[in-house]
Parts: sequence; C-alpha cells; structure tokens
Amino acid sequence: MSRTTETKGALETRGIEQVPDRERTARTRELFPTWVGANISVLLLTMGASLVVAYHLNLWQALVVAVVAPVVSYGLVGLIGIAGKRGGAPGMALSRAVFGQRGNLLPGSLIWVARWGWETINAVVGAYAMLTLLHILFGLKANSALGMVMLLAFVVATFVISGLGINAVQRCNKSATYLFGLFSVLVLAHLIVDTDWPRVFAHPGGSTAAVITGIGMIAAGGVSWIPSAPDFTRYLPRTASARAIVGTSIGGAGIVVLPMVLMGAVMAVSVPDLASAADPVSFLGKILPTWIAVPYLLIALIGMLLINAMSMYSAGFTAQTLGFRVPRHWAVSVNAVISLVFGSVLMLVATGFMGSFIAFLSLLAVAFSAWVGVFGADMLRRAEYDGRAMADTTRAGAYWYRGGFSPAAVTAWATGLAAGLMFTTSAWFTGPLAGNNVIGEYGLGWIATILISGLLYLALPKPPVSPVSPRSAAAAEPVEQPEPLGV
Repeated sequence: MSRTTETKGALETRGIEQVPDRERTARTRELFPTWVGANISVLLLTMGASLVVAYHLNLWQALVVAVVAPVVSYGLVGLIGIAGKRGGAPGMALSRAVFGQRGNLLPGSLIWVARWGWETINAVVGAYAMLTLLHILFGLKANSALGMVMLLAFVVATFVISGLGINAVQRCNKSATYLFGLFSVLVLAHLIVDTDWPRVFAHPGGSTAAVITGIGMIAAGGVSWIPSAPDFTRYLPRTASARAIVGTSIGGAGIVVLPMVLMGAVMAVSVPDLASAADPVSFLGKILPTWIAVPYLLIALIGMLLINAMSMYSAGFTAQTLGFRVPRHWAVSVNAVISLVFGSVLMLVATGFMGSFIAFLSLLAVAFSAWVGVFGADMLRRAEYDGRAMADTTRAGAYWYRGGFSPAAVTAWATGLAAGLMFTTSAWFTGPLAGNNVIGEYGLGWIATILISGLLYLALPKPPVSPVSPRSAAAAEPVEQPEPLGV
C-alpha cells in the first residue's frame, strides 16, 4: 500500500510500532482493492443461497440484504479505519491506548482466538476449491489424504503471502480484482441465459425478521475485519480524508458482496441443496460449464488465499501485542499452524459445512463487536495516539492506567460481550434472552453488543487523554519493552 523506504522491498519488517510520518505516503484509493480482495470468496455464493433456502427470502429481499449488509459492516470498517491514519499503528496496538497495556490482553486474546476459526474456515474452503479443480480437470475424486495435501498447500501459500507483508497483499489484491470482475461478468451472463427466471420470481417472500437476520449473517463477515481496519490505513498520512476511507471501504466490499450474494440466491433455484452441502464449492462444477467454472474457481481460490493472507497479516500484529516477541512474519506462523490443525479436524469430522459456518458467524460477530463498541466510542474523544506510550509497557507508561488496566474500557467490554451473548441464537449456543424479544428474534445480538459496550464506556469515568509527545508525533520511533505484559 505504501511506497516507502521501509516497505518497498519484498519483505515488510515494520511491526506494531507507530509508522513515522515520513513513511506515510499511501493513498485512500488503494483501500478499494484491499476490501475487494477481502470478499472474493465462494462462501458469499453459499450464503446467498442460504437466504433463499434457509431464510426463505425471495430475490428482491435478497437484494435488500446484499445492499444493506456491506453498507453497515464496511461502514464500520471505514470508521474504525480512521484511527489508523490518526495513530499510524495496527488496530490492536492502538487498542492499548483504550484498554491499558494489560487490559488490552483481554479483547486481544479473544479476537486472536476468533481469527483461528475464520482462517480455518477459509483454509478449508480453499482446499475444497483445489479438490474441485482437480476433479474437473483430471477426474480425481476427493479423499481424506488428498484433502489434507490440498489444505497444507493452501496454508503454506497463505503464510508466504501474509509473511511478506502489506505490499505483497496489495499487489495480489489488485490483480485479483480485475480477474474476478471479468469472470464474475461471465458467470452473471451465463446465469441470465440459463436460469429459470419465472421460477426465481415465483419464490414467495420471507418475514421481516428473516431479512434482518440475513443482513446480520452477511454483515458478520465484514464485522470480523473491523479490528483489522487500522492495519491497512496506518500508512495513510494524517491529512487523508476520513470520508474517502469510509467510502472506499464500502465501495470495495459492496462491488463484490452485492453480485455474489444475488448470484448465490439465483443458483439456489438450480441447486436447492447448496446451502446444506458438506462441500460448499463443488456445486460450481455442476452448475457452470467447464470453460467458466475452471478459471472462476482459480480466481476464487486466489481470493480465498488473499482473505486468509490479510487475516493472518493482522493476526501477526495481534500476537505481537499479546507479548509474542518475534518479528511479525514469524508471528503469522502461529496462526498458520493453528488453521492447519483445526482445518484438518473440520474436513475429517464435520458432516455439514454451512450450518457450522453460520453458527460460527453468529458468535464471531458478537466477539468482535464488544471491542468495536468501546474502541469506537473512545475515538469520539481521542484525535491522536502516542506512539511511544503504546510501546512503553512499564508502569511509568502513559497507557498503564490502573495496574495496566483501564477500568472503564474493560468493564464496558466485558458487559457488552456478556449482554450480546445472552441475546444470541446459534446452532452451538443460545442465550437466555434470545427469545421473545426483537433483539433475539431479529438476530441483533451483535448490534446490541456494540451499543451496550459503547454507551457504557461513554458513561463510565475514564482517565484523561494524555497529550501526544512532540517526539512521538514527529518521529514515532519505537522504544524498548522491558516489562512483560503477563497479568
């Protein structure tokens, strides 16, 4: 994203420290391919099919979902991304200013663990895409051994891209954006010609509750990127337009989410068992001609590689904020190993993919939303972040607060998280307040989490915002971290 002395090489070496102003030369328009690449996944097709099969929505209701979901979720991505240009550091490093040096370990650990699940699911889908390609091209039938080989290949490729750093991710995103756009048009043209449109338009509509729940399901993928938003805006200059950050985030995501969800809804007419299939990818080989299916799967495979690379890229920063004293590209390897182990279990044991995925999304959105509420509320009163204070983990640091914790932030985060879970319904967990109320019935547990944690944080007494030191604002150089953060 940046063409600076630090990052112009193949390997980005900068970690969680604040980026000096002299290196912050990126442009907001470079965010567009970032959020395009973050959504190039055949899972959107499967989720679009779920809107019809599981939520019983018609095409017009699916259109409403496909428009509103990226506006809501990536609007929040853009808003939190503003903190990146203010502070010039990754999201979980900036979070130290809000929660305290030790208090940040609580949401940081939960977000890190939640990323394991997100990366695992993407790795499994990538492995399924590779198996489908082998079957179409060479007639090879999937089996457990071949599946494990494909999973390993996918994870290794993801590690290489994310380990290289932001320039490698951005370059891959730009190429994938053009290719994906071209072949999506071809798939759309095929569907227009080949689809039984009277049958599509004859599908009855679902309830308002189902529409809102569907918006939450599609938006959950975007919500998972919110804590990572500053990771991709920290090379922007302080003068970058906040409106442009929000606009490019919504536009980049929406241009992919809208057609993918609608195509999935239309495909559900031809493949009604799509939403419940154990393999969420192989249907493309059945519904599309080979000359479209093969290149489209290849591009989708690249897209899923990029999604996981972006997630692991951010996870490396999160690991560093948790106290892993290793370079960022080696911190990434921790998540790579975990996704390989969990992915193997999912491919060998799970009997139904989509049900598990939707249940995971429900809980994932709540886990991330508690942090979003507190961090977003704090942005209303904090215009800058002290780079030296973020790196100073001693008791004398400005962000040490009380024993390393900000009581207001930690209390609001924990309360919002608990409240959100109580209103959440999923196949794995149902909260005690999930029934007989609008929040639970409409799947708004994650929205309730953001509002409760944010409003409570604003209401509680907080330590004053420390002024940013002149040296920190000008140079933003890292300092030593002599004291471990273990509680």
